Amino acid sequence: MEMDEYTKKLAEEVGTAINESVQQSASVAAAIERLREAGFEMELTLKLEIGLRPQGEEKESGSEGAGSLELTDEDLRVLRSMKIKIDGEES
Repeated sequence: MEMDEYTKKLAEEVGTAINESVQQSASVAAAIERLREAGFEMELTLKLEIGLRPQGEEKESGSEGAGSLELTDEDLRVLRSMKIKIDGEES
């Protein structure tokens, strides 16, 4: 779907708001501090992908757009320390 400049600006605003929320999150800051106390420095890179479709349009079924994510044990450990649960992961 082609986005006009206004829609691109709105999507960028969403990304900025999410980034600011993560930066200001007390729980994220606490998790990072626990890592530092454990002797580690953390570098966090989040990739935000925003998909848009006109309202009222049904999402197409099938595998188009479906993706997979491969996480290492280290990835899972960091996510768990940040209290982030991955779908399909046992509690």
